[in-house]
Amino acid sequence: MNGLSIQPTERRINTILITNSYSIVLLMHVLSVNVGLPRSVQWAGRTITTGIFKQPIQGAVSLNGLNFVGDGQADLTVHGGPDKAVYAYDNAHYAYWQHQLERADWAPGLFGENLTTEALLESEVRIGDLFRIGSTLLRAVQPRFPCYKLNVRFDDPSMTRHFARGGRSGIYFRVVEPGIVQAGDVITLIEAANTDITIQTVSQIVLKRQADADLLARLVALPHLPDSLKRMFTP
Repeated sequence: MNGLSIQPTERRINTILITNSYSIVLLMHVLSVNVGLPRSVQWAGRTITTGIFKQPIQGAVSLNGLNFVGDGQADLTVHGGPDKAVYAYDNAHYAYWQHQLERADWAPGLFGENLTTEALLESEVRIGDLFRIGSTLLRAVQPRFPCYKLNVRFDDPSMTRHFARGGRSGIYFRVVEPGIVQAGDVITLIEAANTDITIQTVSQIVLKRQADADLLARLVALPHLPDSLKRMFTP
């Protein structure tokens, strides 16, 4: 993979839906804002405390530097923090999972995401892309790596494995400018990262545990990649 020099005004992210007779350009926007505070649940014979149970919120929701109002994480050693302040998961992935899993409840927030989105895909979003969402500025910095809390949420001991193999990680954002977000807000790319390395690329490298030396060097040089991942990629 060779680096690309991309100017902020030269790139747009859209998803094109092809039907039998015409194509529709799906503009990026927020379908649902979801929050939830940590709760204790019984699973596999033990008590688990988790913040993965998110519920859609009507109206505008305030976002500070770390969380939406009404949202929180249970284990701050692996969840939350500046580099995992907002988690987005796309509606296209819901469609995929509905074909893979037998489940009646597919309400927004099921994957623990704060933002259920339309046309915001990790295969297109690059490390460092800066977006305006509502009145906030959010920078895409890393994929989500699954933990056993997904098993708890889905009541399925295999869900973490399914999620990793599915290649649909979702996107973690760092808050650059706090503000207000609500369902229906347009998602606008306002500063394109000067790289061709996508969120999905990073996810695949970590999960497959393989990459050539040139790509690893480029990853470590990314200014907005979290230090925790840079240490992982440093020989």
